[in-house]
Amino acid sequence: MSIPTSTYVATSGAAYQRFLGRWTEALAQEFAGFASPTMPGPLLDAGCGTGSLALELARSFPDRDVFGIDVAQPYVDYANGRATGGRPAFSKASATALPFADATFAASYAQLVINFIPQPQQALAEMIRVTKPGGAVSATIWDFRGGLVYQRLFWDAASGIEPSAGAARDKHFSTPLAKLDPLLDLWRQSPLRDVRFASLHTRMDYASFDDYWEPLTGGQGPVGVYIDALAPALRENIRTQVRLAYLAGDPDGPRSMVATAWAVTGTKAAR
Repeated sequence: MSIPTSTYVATSGAAYQRFLGRWTEALAQEFAGFASPTMPGPLLDAGCGTGSLALELARSFPDRDVFGIDVAQPYVDYANGRATGGRPAFSKASATALPFADATFAASYAQLVINFIPQPQQALAEMIRVTKPGGAVSATIWDFRGGLVYQRLFWDAASGIEPSAGAARDKHFSTPLAKLDPLLDLWRQSPLRDVRFASLHTRMDYASFDDYWEPLTGGQGPVGVYIDALAPALRENIRTQVRLAYLAGDPDGPRSMVATAWAVTGTKAAR
Protein backbone atom coordinates (compact mmCIF):
# COMPACT_ATOMS: atom_id res chain seq x y z
CA MET A 1 0.00 0.00 0.00
CA SER A 2 1.36 3.41 -0.96
CA ILE A 3 1.41 6.09 1.74
CA PRO A 4 0.15 9.52 0.63
CA THR A 5 2.79 12.22 0.76
CA SER A 6 0.35 15.11 0.98
CA THR A 7 -3.27 15.70 1.94
CA TYR A 8 -3.45 18.93 -0.06
CA VAL A 9 -5.34 18.84 -3.36
CA ALA A 10 -2.93 20.46 -5.82
CA THR A 11 -4.06 20.23 -9.43
CA SER A 12 -3.26 23.64 -10.95
CA GLY A 13 -0.33 25.95 -10.33
CA ALA A 14 -2.15 28.91 -11.87
CA ALA A 15 -5.22 28.31 -9.68
CA TYR A 16 -3.07 28.07 -6.55
CA GLN A 17 -1.25 31.26 -7.44
CA ARG A 18 -4.58 33.09 -7.69
CA PHE A 19 -5.86 31.45 -4.52
CA LEU A 20 -2.88 31.89 -2.22
CA GLY A 21 0.38 32.35 -4.09
CA ARG A 22 0.26 36.12 -4.06
CA TRP A 23 0.12 36.02 -0.27
CA THR A 24 2.79 33.35 0.17
CA GLU A 25 5.20 35.78 -1.49
CA ALA A 26 4.71 38.29 1.32
CA LEU A 27 5.06 35.56 3.94
CA ALA A 28 8.24 34.30 2.27
CA GLN A 29 9.92 37.65 2.86
CA GLU A 30 9.15 37.45 6.57
CA PHE A 31 10.15 33.79 6.79
CA ALA A 32 13.48 34.29 5.00
CA GLY A 33 14.30 37.10 7.43
CA PHE A 34 13.35 35.01 10.46
CA ALA A 35 15.55 32.08 9.46
CA SER A 36 18.40 33.55 7.44
CA PRO A 37 21.19 31.04 6.72
CA THR A 38 24.31 31.55 8.80
CA MET A 39 26.73 29.35 6.89
CA PRO A 40 27.74 29.07 3.21
CA GLY A 41 26.09 26.64 0.85
CA PRO A 42 22.91 25.94 -1.12
CA LEU A 43 19.38 26.25 0.27
CA LEU A 44 16.39 23.88 0.10
CA ASP A 45 12.67 24.72 -0.09
CA ALA A 46 10.92 21.44 0.77
CA GLY A 47 7.30 21.54 -0.41
CA CYS A 48 7.86 24.60 -2.58
CA GLY A 49 4.36 24.92 -4.06
CA THR A 50 4.46 27.47 -6.85
CA GLY A 51 7.88 28.70 -5.76
CA SER A 52 7.32 31.77 -3.58
CA LEU A 53 9.85 30.95 -0.89
CA ALA A 54 12.51 29.55 -3.22
CA LEU A 55 12.27 32.66 -5.39
CA GLU A 56 12.56 34.89 -2.33
CA LEU A 57 15.60 32.95 -1.11
CA ALA A 58 17.21 33.32 -4.53
CA ARG A 59 16.59 37.08 -4.45
CA SER A 60 17.75 37.51 -0.87
CA PHE A 61 20.86 35.34 -1.24
CA PRO A 62 21.93 35.71 -4.88
CA ASP A 63 25.29 33.99 -4.31
CA ARG A 64 23.64 30.70 -3.33
CA ASP A 65 22.05 27.90 -5.31
CA VAL A 66 18.43 27.33 -4.33
CA PHE A 67 16.47 24.11 -4.87
CA GLY A 68 12.73 23.64 -4.54
CA ILE A 69 10.90 20.32 -4.48
CA ASP A 70 7.20 19.51 -4.36
CA VAL A 71 5.12 16.36 -4.73
CA ALA A 72 2.63 18.14 -7.04
CA GLN A 73 3.86 18.22 -10.63
CA PRO A 74 1.47 21.06 -11.64
CA TYR A 75 3.01 23.26 -8.96
CA VAL A 76 6.55 22.30 -9.96
CA ASP A 77 5.78 23.14 -13.60
CA TYR A 78 4.36 26.51 -12.62
CA ALA A 79 7.35 27.27 -10.39
CA ASN A 80 9.79 26.41 -13.17
CA GLY A 81 7.95 28.90 -15.36
CA ARG A 82 8.77 31.59 -12.83
CA ALA A 83 12.47 30.74 -12.59
CA THR A 84 15.06 32.79 -14.45
CA GLY A 85 17.82 30.89 -16.21
CA GLY A 86 16.97 27.76 -14.29
CA ARG A 87 17.35 29.50 -10.95
CA PRO A 88 15.95 28.39 -8.57
CA ALA A 89 15.89 24.76 -9.72
CA PHE A 90 12.52 23.06 -9.16
CA SER A 91 11.79 19.34 -9.36
CA LYS A 92 9.17 16.81 -8.28
CA ALA A 93 10.00 14.91 -5.10
CA SER A 94 8.51 14.11 -1.72
CA ALA A 95 9.63 15.88 1.43
CA THR A 96 9.60 12.46 3.12
CA ALA A 97 12.19 11.05 0.68
CA LEU A 98 14.44 13.90 -0.41
CA PRO A 99 16.64 13.05 -3.41
CA PHE A 100 19.76 14.70 -1.98
CA ALA A 101 22.87 13.46 -0.22
CA ASP A 102 23.45 13.91 3.48
CA ALA A 103 24.67 17.37 4.59
CA THR A 104 24.04 19.05 1.22
CA PHE A 105 22.34 22.28 2.30
CA ALA A 106 23.29 25.21 4.50
CA ALA A 107 19.64 25.53 5.50
CA SER A 108 16.35 23.77 4.77
CA TYR A 109 12.90 25.35 4.82
CA ALA A 110 9.26 24.22 4.67
CA GLN A 111 6.65 26.94 4.15
CA LEU A 112 2.94 26.16 4.73
CA VAL A 113 3.33 22.45 4.04
CA ILE A 114 4.36 20.46 7.13
CA ASN A 115 0.77 20.26 8.44
CA PHE A 116 -0.37 18.66 5.15
CA ILE A 117 2.25 15.87 5.23
CA PRO A 118 0.88 12.62 6.71
CA GLN A 119 4.37 11.74 8.00
CA PRO A 120 5.70 15.06 9.33
CA GLN A 121 8.32 13.37 11.53
CA GLN A 122 9.78 11.70 8.44
CA ALA A 123 9.78 14.99 6.54
CA LEU A 124 11.61 16.72 9.39
CA ALA A 125 14.09 13.85 9.66
CA GLU A 126 14.80 14.14 5.93
CA MET A 127 15.30 17.91 6.17
CA ILE A 128 17.73 17.38 9.04
CA ARG A 129 19.56 14.66 7.10
CA VAL A 130 20.24 16.83 4.06
CA THR A 131 21.25 19.90 6.13
CA LYS A 132 24.87 20.50 7.06
CA PRO A 133 25.91 20.34 10.72
CA GLY A 134 25.43 23.84 12.09
CA GLY A 135 22.74 24.64 9.53
CA ALA A 136 19.15 25.64 10.29
CA VAL A 137 15.97 23.64 9.64
CA SER A 138 12.86 25.83 9.65
CA ALA A 139 9.12 25.70 8.97
CA THR A 140 6.13 27.99 9.04
CA ILE A 141 2.38 27.30 9.14
CA TRP A 142 -0.64 29.58 9.04
CA ASP A 143 -2.22 30.38 12.41
CA PHE A 144 -5.55 29.00 11.19
CA ARG A 145 -7.55 29.54 14.36
CA GLY A 146 -6.50 33.04 15.34
CA GLY A 147 -4.56 34.68 12.55
CA LEU A 148 -6.01 33.84 9.15
CA VAL A 149 -9.00 36.11 8.67
CA TYR A 150 -9.75 35.19 5.06
CA GLN A 151 -10.33 31.53 5.97
CA ARG A 152 -12.26 32.22 9.17
CA LEU A 153 -14.55 34.56 7.23
CA PHE A 154 -15.34 31.83 4.70
CA TRP A 155 -15.63 28.80 6.98
CA ASP A 156 -17.56 30.52 9.78
CA ALA A 157 -20.08 32.03 7.37
CA ALA A 158 -20.50 28.73 5.48
CA SER A 159 -20.87 26.65 8.66
CA GLY A 160 -23.92 28.68 9.67
CA ILE A 161 -25.67 27.41 6.54
CA GLU A 162 -24.35 23.92 5.89
CA PRO A 163 -23.21 21.55 8.67
CA SER A 164 -20.45 19.85 6.70
CA ALA A 165 -18.70 23.22 6.37
CA GLY A 166 -18.32 23.30 10.13
CA ALA A 167 -17.02 19.73 10.11
CA ALA A 168 -14.51 20.57 7.36
CA ARG A 169 -13.40 23.68 9.24
CA ASP A 170 -12.96 21.79 12.49
CA LYS A 171 -10.98 18.99 10.85
CA HIS A 172 -8.75 21.46 9.01
CA PHE A 173 -8.15 23.77 11.97
CA SER A 174 -7.66 21.04 14.59
CA THR A 175 -4.97 19.09 12.74
CA PRO A 176 -2.15 18.90 15.30
CA LEU A 177 0.44 20.68 13.20
CA ALA A 178 -1.99 23.49 12.40
CA LYS A 179 -1.26 24.70 15.96
CA LEU A 180 1.87 26.12 17.53
CA ASP A 181 2.47 23.77 20.46
CA PRO A 182 2.54 20.52 18.44
CA LEU A 183 4.78 22.20 15.85
CA LEU A 184 7.17 23.29 18.59
CA ASP A 185 7.07 19.82 20.14
CA LEU A 186 8.00 18.26 16.79
CA TRP A 187 11.10 20.45 16.57
CA ARG A 188 12.02 20.14 20.26
CA GLN A 189 11.74 16.35 20.22
CA SER A 190 14.06 16.15 17.21
CA PRO A 191 17.89 16.27 17.33
CA LEU A 192 17.78 19.99 16.51
CA ARG A 193 19.19 22.44 19.05
CA ASP A 194 18.46 26.06 19.97
CA VAL A 195 14.83 25.79 18.83
CA ARG A 196 13.01 29.12 18.69
CA PHE A 197 9.75 30.40 17.24
CA ALA A 198 8.08 33.60 16.17
CA SER A 199 4.75 34.93 14.93
CA LEU A 200 5.06 36.33 11.40
CA HIS A 201 2.56 38.95 10.28
CA THR A 202 1.49 39.96 6.77
CA ARG A 203 -1.71 41.29 5.23
CA MET A 204 -3.95 40.12 2.40
CA ASP A 205 -5.27 43.02 0.33
CA TYR A 206 -8.37 42.44 -1.81
CA ALA A 207 -9.72 44.91 -4.36
CA SER A 208 -13.32 43.71 -4.03
CA PHE A 209 -15.45 40.77 -2.95
CA ASP A 210 -14.99 39.15 -6.35
CA ASP A 211 -11.22 39.43 -5.87
CA TYR A 212 -11.69 37.57 -2.58
CA TRP A 213 -14.24 34.97 -3.75
CA GLU A 214 -13.16 33.87 -7.21
CA PRO A 215 -9.72 32.54 -6.16
CA LEU A 216 -11.46 30.31 -3.61
CA THR A 217 -13.27 28.47 -6.41
CA GLY A 218 -10.14 27.14 -8.17
CA GLY A 219 -10.29 23.70 -6.56
CA GLN A 220 -7.08 23.97 -4.54
CA GLY A 221 -6.75 22.84 -0.93
CA PRO A 222 -9.58 22.23 1.56
CA VAL A 223 -11.53 25.37 0.61
CA GLY A 224 -11.45 24.63 -3.10
CA VAL A 225 -12.43 20.98 -2.60
CA TYR A 226 -15.38 21.98 -0.41
CA ILE A 227 -16.71 24.61 -2.84
CA ASP A 228 -16.31 22.27 -5.82
CA ALA A 229 -18.53 19.68 -4.16
CA LEU A 230 -21.44 22.07 -3.49
CA ALA A 231 -24.70 21.95 -5.43
CA PRO A 232 -25.19 25.19 -7.40
CA ALA A 233 -28.02 26.58 -5.26
CA LEU A 234 -26.19 25.88 -2.00
CA ARG A 235 -22.99 27.31 -3.40
CA GLU A 236 -24.78 30.54 -4.30
CA ASN A 237 -26.38 30.71 -0.86
CA ILE A 238 -23.00 30.37 0.81
CA ARG A 239 -21.48 32.91 -1.55
CA THR A 240 -24.20 35.40 -0.57
CA GLN A 241 -23.53 34.92 3.15
CA VAL A 242 -19.77 35.13 2.73
CA ARG A 243 -20.25 38.32 0.73
CA LEU A 244 -22.26 39.86 3.57
CA ALA A 245 -19.46 38.93 5.97
CA TYR A 246 -16.90 40.48 3.62
CA LEU A 247 -18.91 43.69 3.24
CA ALA A 248 -19.61 43.98 7.01
CA GLY A 249 -22.11 46.78 6.43
CA ASP A 250 -20.00 48.82 4.00
CA PRO A 251 -20.11 49.05 0.19
CA ASP A 252 -18.08 46.58 -1.80
CA GLY A 253 -14.48 47.57 -2.30
CA PRO A 254 -10.98 47.04 -0.92
CA ARG A 255 -10.39 45.09 2.26
CA SER A 256 -7.14 44.33 4.07
CA MET A 257 -7.07 41.18 6.22
CA VAL A 258 -4.44 40.10 8.73
CA ALA A 259 -2.54 36.90 7.95
CA THR A 260 -0.40 35.48 10.75
CA ALA A 261 1.85 32.44 10.63
CA TRP A 262 3.82 30.51 13.24
CA ALA A 263 7.47 29.94 12.40
CA VAL A 264 9.94 27.59 14.07
CA THR A 265 13.64 26.95 13.50
CA GLY A 266 16.40 24.84 15.02
CA THR A 267 20.07 24.14 14.39
CA LYS A 268 21.53 20.80 13.40
CA ALA A 269 24.19 19.80 15.91
CA ALA A 270 27.78 20.02 14.71
CA ARG A 271 29.67 16.76 14.53
